[in-house]
Amino acid sequence: MNKLLAGSLVLVVVVVLMSWGDAAEGEAKVIANNRDWAEDFPEQYNSWKKTAESDEIVDMLKEKPQLVILWAGYGFSKDYNAPRGHYYALQSNRNTLRTGAPVDTKTGPMPTACWSCKSPDVVRVMQEEGELEYFTGKWAKYGDEISNTIGCADCHDSESAELRLSRPYLKRALEASGFDLAEATTDDMRSLVCAQCHSEYYFQPTEWTDGAGNKKIAKVVTFPWENGLTAEGMEEYYDAIDFKDWTHKISKTPMLKAQHPGYEIFKTGIHAKNGVSCADCHMPTAIQDGAEYTSHHVKNPMSDMKATCLGCHDSDGDREVLEAVVARKLERKEELMEITMNNLAKAHLEAGKAWELGATEAEMAGVLLDIRHGQWRWDYSIASHGSFFHAPEETLRLLGVANDKAQSARIKLAGILAKYGASGYVAPDFSTKEKAQKLAGVPLQELVDAKNKFRSGLLKKWKDKAIQDGDVDRKEQEGMSDNTSYN
Repeated sequence: MNKLLAGSLVLVVVVVLMSWGDAAEGEAKVIANNRDWAEDFPEQYNSWKKTAESDEIVDMLKEKPQLVILWAGYGFSKDYNAPRGHYYALQSNRNTLRTGAPVDTKTGPMPTACWSCKSPDVVRVMQEEGELEYFTGKWAKYGDEISNTIGCADCHDSESAELRLSRPYLKRALEASGFDLAEATTDDMRSLVCAQCHSEYYFQPTEWTDGAGNKKIAKVVTFPWENGLTAEGMEEYYDAIDFKDWTHKISKTPMLKAQHPGYEIFKTGIHAKNGVSCADCHMPTAIQDGAEYTSHHVKNPMSDMKATCLGCHDSDGDREVLEAVVARKLERKEELMEITMNNLAKAHLEAGKAWELGATEAEMAGVLLDIRHGQWRWDYSIASHGSFFHAPEETLRLLGVANDKAQSARIKLAGILAKYGASGYVAPDFSTKEKAQKLAGVPLQELVDAKNKFRSGLLKKWKDKAIQDGDVDRKEQEGMSDNTSYN
């Protein structure tokens, strides 16, 4: 059952819920243009702009071609790059092949929800139109509205500048998980504002009726936290409602795609358990002209250890020791991740061969369940990017279980393939992005041509309108690099 279309999960929303996200009476208007915050918060704004320094495109499908096989039939098999600075979040969303090439406000493969973590304009639109209206329709619907990249109003109240949760779906998830937001401390908030985006989610179809009496379906961002914030708890949640993100193109497995459960996996690690917040390491205190402020140059803490790690790990020689420890943690994660990815990819390809030879659904049921559960754990363990540092033990545990399930699937497949006369079957070579995309049936050049047409046409109109209307700073837009992995 697809997360976007799962009819059994469609909620019938009564009139009292029709105004989700509408601005409360007297609520301050959202200041979405990041430049408008600069006069009152110059140090924070100027440090935020430094996230533009992280503009390198790293094509992860080229670096790890197994990913193409693992995500065959899903958007990530088309295009997936390593994350860049917050400054480029909106641009990356527009440019990726995953968001397609719409020609108007009603076309394109993705729903409006795909803007949700990319811009403070999302907060403004939710306030102006209501959360359910925001979540209704296609991604291109708000192409000329969502124009400012991740910034101030995503985490701060536009009137008081206090930390606030601007995404109502996180508030609902916290309530479902048993967390009382009213008791949240400042340190809690210094992580929770990050959790608005760095968390696992899916799009829950939700029926509602607008003010004119039109029945609509919103695809509402929802965090699967009802059974807790663990990989197993979320897997249980998804399995109970027969959910899938997509059906794998090769193995026919009903798959789950982990998004970026950074907050959840961070909560299992030693730093979180000792009261360290996300901001403590990624947004340390800085000094400008003798005055302290929180740096908004969100980056890898290891790049400025004096301001981050060494504030706590302050013994002589700690820098070298810490660098060696972190390097070893990354090495271990990479080694086990590679083994797991290779086994999962081969399981998909071997399953595809079994189907081709005539295997039955009954014969394949156990295989598909192993693949689904194994890949979920692998994906969950690495999709939060810094998991090897945030929670190394949990990351390795998940990868170990993921590999065990991949091997279990392959053992079952060996028996099935032997039954159908293919005991010597060897999975085809997927050692390069090109070979893997051919196996996955990705029409890359067609996708690139369509995307470039969109970028030179409709996308240019969106950008020009935003500048003309004064919604964004012209110099920021014109000075932004426009790199992609495909041009």
